[in-house]
Amino acid sequence: MSSLVRPDVPPHLQTFLAFDFGLKRTGVAVGNRLLRSAQPQATIKAEGDARFALVQARIEEWQPDALVVGVPFHPDGAAHENTARARKFARQLRGRVKLPVFEVDERYSTTEALAAGAKDADAAAACIILEQFLRSIP
Repeated sequence: MSSLVRPDVPPHLQTFLAFDFGLKRTGVAVGNRLLRSAQPQATIKAEGDARFALVQARIEEWQPDALVVGVPFHPDGAAHENTARARKFARQLRGRVKLPVFEVDERYSTTEALAAGAKDADAAAACIILEQFLRSIP
């Protein structure tokens, strides 16, 4: 099992921006607690500081109460290289923006997005990550 636990999300946090982190592409979705649904947004195709500039622009556009980052694991729950990369991205977000950042186990989100026929698998995976998160909170 992964080391992620059910998040303790204060009730005043209602709107969320989610990220499916990748080295070259980062999927984005926006959603809210009331509807427990998410909508895909255009995938960010940038690396390093250029990625964070585009992430900041999305935060300014959507004004979320908190951020959600998908963290991948092997099927058995073991961590791998991309687990560390996604967690580093989440830590960097915490350091750069003054919003809570939640991490979500995102095993199979891209596979699920592709199986559903998504045109933009990264954005669809971000939706899946966010909807999974929204279903996990009271």
